[in-house]
Amino acid sequence: MERLNFKLYLQNCYIMQENERLRKKAQLLNQENQAPISQLKQTLSQSRPSAHPKPFPAVMLDLNS
Repeated sequence: MERLNFKLYLQNCYIMQENERLRKKAQLLNQENQAPISQLKQTLSQSRPSAHPKPFPAVMLDLNS
């Protein structure tokens, strides 16, 4: 039983490390996407007629929350 618990403990540690690595990677990718998304929003707002502006849909998820 102790051997099984230790094996599960090691698997849990590995999963937590992998989760942290993937979380950091997702956060980095999200940061990299911020500039193109801002440029796209700016381009769309400039090309839209100002008489009836439509709200820009939220296309970005906040991964920091």
